[in-house]
Amino acid sequence: MHPRPPRIRRRLPRPSEFAPLLQRRQRAATRDERRVQGAVDINDLRALAKRRRPRAVFDYVDGGAESEVAMRRARDAFERVEFRPFVLRDVTSVSTATTILGAASTMPLVFGPTGYTRMMHTRGESAVARVAARAGIPYALSTVGTTSPEDFAVASGSGRRWFQLYVQRNRDHSLSLIERAQASGFDTLVLTVDVPVTGGRMRDLRNGLTIPPSLTWRTFVDGARHPGWLVDFLTTEPLVFASGGHDSGMSLEEIADAMFDAGVTWDDLRWFREVWPGRLVVKGVQRIDDAERMPDMGVDGIVISNHGGRQLDRAPTPLELLPPMVKAVGDRMEIMVDTGVRSGADVVAAVALGASAALVGRAYLYGLMAGGEAGVQRVVDIFRDDIQRTMQLLGITSIAELEPSMVHLPDR
Repeated sequence: MHPRPPRIRRRLPRPSEFAPLLQRRQRAATRDERRVQGAVDINDLRALAKRRRPRAVFDYVDGGAESEVAMRRARDAFERVEFRPFVLRDVTSVSTATTILGAASTMPLVFGPTGYTRMMHTRGESAVARVAARAGIPYALSTVGTTSPEDFAVASGSGRRWFQLYVQRNRDHSLSLIERAQASGFDTLVLTVDVPVTGGRMRDLRNGLTIPPSLTWRTFVDGARHPGWLVDFLTTEPLVFASGGHDSGMSLEEIADAMFDAGVTWDDLRWFREVWPGRLVVKGVQRIDDAERMPDMGVDGIVISNHGGRQLDRAPTPLELLPPMVKAVGDRMEIMVDTGVRSGADVVAAVALGASAALVGRAYLYGLMAGGEAGVQRVVDIFRDDIQRTMQLLGITSIAELEPSMVHLPDR
């Protein structure tokens, strides 16, 4: 017969013992801050953004080209990453600081260029620029951004400014744009080369998305379900491109056909190198033999990118292309990567495999749609905390210690 367990002695709790149990989380100062403070990762912000924006606007950010195979594969590559950590190392103090294209950055993260950003939130690029400047990371303004280079410079203050250029048919217009960027303190030109024509954005076609969004009966009803967005859309200034052109309710494909030049060649790259005095980055490189030509043409860095899976579907997966690209040209210019980056662990994996930084676009747009500037700040906080935690768990204390042996990328 088993002995009976001793009785639990019970007592009434003292009033002083309740205080630690009843502590409440500090209340955020603004409504947007309260809305996003519970988001613990980018997927939480994505879910908030989906609830707070009309379907066509959310799908423009969230979607890819055609069957979205390239977009899924890019994300899958990061999810397949297997870390190989060191143990028994002192990781009490960790620094995420690094250099990107020869200048200091608080972490190996860049806010990449995104188009039509004020469609996601009325404060658009200006809100993102303020956050990037506070965070101490670069931010690239897009040719089809909705804030002028001059206003962007004011918003970013002392922050590091890059300008992304889509080559337009009118070369004088392109030259005027980069001259404005130079005069506004932009130190890096990001030449995007993977958009001779617009990819087949099927979600946008199904949604009938135009720039600005056309107020058909369907889109008005959808907008009415998101009254905050609709009021901002109807009562603030119309969307204006960084290029200085105004939209006229055209589809994305019509805008691209009117603005972009499908005849861009290597000779144009040489010309831009001649006319741009700052650092030159080529974004959209997807072949090693293309990358091998660029250092001799004065290119300072490349971004391995399939444009977020928004151009050629079933294009190469950037993270998989990174190691052989680094082996081929990594000693001659800087290599960055984008597409599918959703966490600080993704950034750490990319840097360990040889990238100097990772670019994000969707991630901060989810934050912008979820909570404006506060949402973008939450994105920065999530990435910074995640990068630091991942470094500590890997057993390192500086970005310079990251190396390929720490990452294994299994085949599909």
